[in-house]
Formats: sequence, structure tokens, C-alpha cells
Amino acid sequence: STWKTLMLQDSASPLMEQLMFFHDHTMMILIIITILISQMLISMIFNKFIHRYLLEGQLIEMIWTILPAITLILIALPSLRLLYIMDELNNPMISIKSIGHQWYWSYEYSDYKNLSFDSYMIPTSELKPFNFRLLEVDNQMIIPFKTHIRLIVTSADVIHSWTIPSLGIKIDGTPGRLNQANMYINRTGIFYGQCSEICGANHSFMPIMIESISPSF
Repeated sequence: STWKTLMLQDSASPLMEQLMFFHDHTMMILIIITILISQMLISMIFNKFIHRYLLEGQLIEMIWTILPAITLILIALPSLRLLYIMDELNNPMISIKSIGHQWYWSYEYSDYKNLSFDSYMIPTSELKPFNFRLLEVDNQMIIPFKTHIRLIVTSADVIHSWTIPSLGIKIDGTPGRLNQANMYINRTGIFYGQCSEICGANHSFMPIMIESISPSF
């Protein structure tokens, strides 16, 4: 993502690829509808045709009732499919717990080692020239790529939201509740996100940073 990015970030997971396909599919339908309705409105504004005795039109009424219903079905079916895919969680190899605090994240790796750490944003005064302002953290979450990962999100104080746009993940961290999400990254790299729930004065200063590495490391 750069300062001039207008569209979605490049995907780094199969789920985000499917979300982008669905976005393009829906946008194409919306563009067709917009052009069609605009043409009809412009035509009615500028033409002089009238029909004194036209009281009803059963055929056209039936057409403009059935066509929108078919259009909604064409949008709803892939949307429901995606919702079920996002909720599916099969055989994860690693479980990572993310806990939202005001205003930083804590991570716990409890499968193989009793490992936990806090992840704070690096202040602007300590950034290096190649770092990203408001996005760099002192301890990033490191995970293997091409691995099924279960992410468990909760909060210690108020509602937070753990979000990585390029992975298609946005999951709320609610106090006293565990929410889980499926994560599968198909390439190495560093991916950034931020808390997407307004959680207080420093809401803008609790970024998320993931480093995806080869499992052989």
C-alpha cells in the first residue's frame, strides 16, 4: 500500500483473492445498472414523446420486478459462499492468541513454546529512514507462510479490532470473549494493519505488523 493507492491492497492470502474477485463482480453489476438507469433518465428528460392513454404496462412491470430479483441473487450467492469460507477453520497447525490493550497488542504462542510478548508502536522520533510512520512496531508477529494458522483475538479492556487488509482479516477483540479467524499467507513479506475499532485517545497508535517467513527458518 502506498499514499496514492485508490483500490484494494495486493492480496497475500487466498481469502483476500476471493474477496477481490467478489468486489470486481459486484462493481461490474453496479456499473451496468448505473449506465442503464442514467441513459433512461437522460432519455426521459430530453425526449418529447407522450402517451395520453397509457394507464398500465403489465409486461414492463413484470420485467423490472424480476430483473432486480435475479441481480440480487447473482450478488447474494457468491457473498454467502464467501461468508462460509471465512468462517471455516480446518486443522490449524499453529494457534496464536492476540490480546488488545490500550494501546498495544500482546501475542501468545502456546502450541510449542510458552512464548508471549507485547507489540508497541515505534515512536516517530526513533524511526529509521526506511520505516513507515505509525505502522512499525518493536516486536512483530512472525509466522510461517503456506501454513494454516488459527488466530484467537480477545481484549483486556475495551473493544479492539485486529485488521490486516492484504490478508482479508478483520476480527473484533471483545473483553471476556474469544473470537477466532483462519489465516493462510501464500507469500513471504511484511504486512501491516491497524486497530479498526475506535478504542480511545491513542486508537491510531496501535499498529499490527506481521512478518511471514519460510518455515525452514
